[in-house]
Amino acid sequence: MTGTSQAPVVAELIRRSNRIGSDRRNTNYGGGNTSAKAVMEDPVSGNDVELMWVKGSGGDLGTLSADGLSVLVVDRLRGLKGVYRGEEHEDELHEMLDFCRFGQGGAPPSIDTSMHGLLGVPHVDHLHPDAIIALAAAADGEELTKQCFGEEVGWVPWRRPGFELALLIERIHESRSGLKGVVLGGHGLTTWGRTSQECERNSLGLIRRAEEFIRSQGRPEPLGGLRQGFEPLPEQERKRRAAALAPVLRGLASTERHMVGHWIDSEPVLDFLAREAAPRVVPLGTSCPDHLLRTKVRPLLLDLPTDAPLDDLIARLRELHGEYRAEYLAYYERYAGADTPPMRGADPTIFLVPGVGMFSFGSDSQTARVAGEFYVAAINAIRGAEALSTYTPISEAEKFRIEYWMLEERKLQRRP
Repeated sequence: MTGTSQAPVVAELIRRSNRIGSDRRNTNYGGGNTSAKAVMEDPVSGNDVELMWVKGSGGDLGTLSADGLSVLVVDRLRGLKGVYRGEEHEDELHEMLDFCRFGQGGAPPSIDTSMHGLLGVPHVDHLHPDAIIALAAAADGEELTKQCFGEEVGWVPWRRPGFELALLIERIHESRSGLKGVVLGGHGLTTWGRTSQECERNSLGLIRRAEEFIRSQGRPEPLGGLRQGFEPLPEQERKRRAAALAPVLRGLASTERHMVGHWIDSEPVLDFLAREAAPRVVPLGTSCPDHLLRTKVRPLLLDLPTDAPLDDLIARLRELHGEYRAEYLAYYERYAGADTPPMRGADPTIFLVPGVGMFSFGSDSQTARVAGEFYVAAINAIRGAEALSTYTPISEAEKFRIEYWMLEERKLQRRP
């Protein structure tokens, strides 16, 4: 076998990544990853070596460039199976990915690198599509996945990203010929193909099929009727209320450190907040790990009608904020262990105000805006899950394992 130039392989991987990542229905900003494998000539030995190029930690598919890729030697990555000591030690395998890298430079390997490397196919996509998360976070997600895709797609019960999940997907792929991919419970979608084009067709085709499945099989009003008194306010009144509430909410969100706010009053958000199911599903929080990291364990939902006096809204927001901080501290203390990172702050990052919209907060304007985009994606997933079944995200304990996972903390620090 003779090695080939890396340029065409990398160029096509970048094009595929940018096409997929440019549509937020396919994956969230900064989330998901794509990969390609090919045999190259080792410049030192002159021998052929199989390499994998995969989106590195913290990058964004829609704007990915070559310097955002990790490059690893496939045989060395797969050799990690020989030193794996079991699930309780899987994080140390991520640290060893640095010893599997090829050449200099490149982005740090992401948490999902092992999943791409262990799969014995040249091209792999891992994405967080709204419609797929709707299936993945439904109470009967496995059955819905089978109804939607038949035998073309497998189901993997929720497991935190890492080496154990990679091994599980590898076993499913090897045991079931003809699979186009797997739905990861509570999480997202992983697909593959012999060519980059086949992989992309599989990814986009399965996402569009899930969207059509929800449209054709789902209930037309999955979140119930409109709550009287919680309907969207007229545009000018929304703007007046948002202008009055924004500095108050920014102050609440900045109890411990300075935050910047972003306001979204799109139709999907306003409709979601007006529905009967909102008080039931909002406290459940999000499910996809990427959504959770940006929006915390749950948002804060104002429970007063839209015609309440402004002073009453502000007073109630202050009261709910105090309750949220107390509950968040209790949540942290329930699950924190000796090695848990310090609590990052007990303030909400997402405030939901019926009739007015969503206020999202972050350390800078981009982070604040993206947090809001992530909760819009969560709303889409909740709506889809409720259309077909019952929204059932991962457990609170698992959310904490993600939120205070050191590997995810590093990913946030590398955000694009």
